[in-house]
Amino acid sequence: MAELKTKIKEYRARLDMKQGELAELVGVRRETIIRLEKGQYNPSLKLAMDIAKVFHTTVEELFEFYE
Repeated sequence: MAELKTKIKEYRARLDMKQGELAELVGVRRETIIRLEKGQYNPSLKLAMDIAKVFHTTVEELFEFYE
């Protein structure tokens, strides 16, 4: 089964951004951000792109899937 690794927490820390702030910016609940950061949720392509835009980076930089 594929495993998701993200750098969302690292990018949030660089901007001193709280999970709730990111969630509001991309239109999801805070719990979704928590699950993303823990690798417990695979985002839709739209959500992944929206998060990448907030951090001015690419989806590939933020998310990695491992088999």
